[in-house]
Amino acid sequence: MIIKVAIVDDNSFLIKAVTEKLSFFDDIKVSFTSSNGDDLMIKLNENHKPELILMDIEMPIVNGIEATEKVKQKYPHIKIIMLTVFDDDENIFNAIKAGADGYLLKEVNPKELYEGIKDTLNGAAAMNPSIAMKTLKLLRNPVVFNNSEENEEITLTNREVEVLEQLSKGLSYSAIADNLILSTGTIRKHIENIYRKLQVHNKLEAVQKARKNNLI
Repeated sequence: MIIKVAIVDDNSFLIKAVTEKLSFFDDIKVSFTSSNGDDLMIKLNENHKPELILMDIEMPIVNGIEATEKVKQKYPHIKIIMLTVFDDDENIFNAIKAGADGYLLKEVNPKELYEGIKDTLNGAAAMNPSIAMKTLKLLRNPVVFNNSEENEEITLTNREVEVLEQLSKGLSYSAIADNLILSTGTIRKHIENIYRKLQVHNKLEAVQKARKNNLI
């Protein structure tokens, strides 16, 4: 039996990479792809009904967690695996709360992705070992995520916001330095300050948290 899968991601390169991983397996067919949750709902309403959706989290218009909640409300029979680069507790918690049936990181190899899809359709929960461990910890020690407090505490300078906006476009430190007419060393210092203020450790986390708090 052919398994119909949809891929939802705003990055066309990553959609292609996931499609290539699935192409190794004859019983998997990619029915369609979407660039955000809004586009996904439109295609589902047009009667494209996959058995399973591979859902990114960070997307414009309607993100993956919001889209998961919408899909589960309207089409509860469709399975959803979050396929993302984010492995932080808050995203895991929110995705599961929204109704996600599994949570895999994008570094997953083709065989693990295929087995995750099959397991999820058979009623199991596909998860990377590290995600499963974090999920268990969250269940044992529930955490309350309060975004309103984050909004009050985070204050960036105008220059730091400019640097962060450039960073969100995927530009290198040297390109940002050229655009803002600053030295690369100064850009590095600004980024260090941004990471410290946002309490993050890398670019992806910084951009995600800044968007969540309407800083960029």
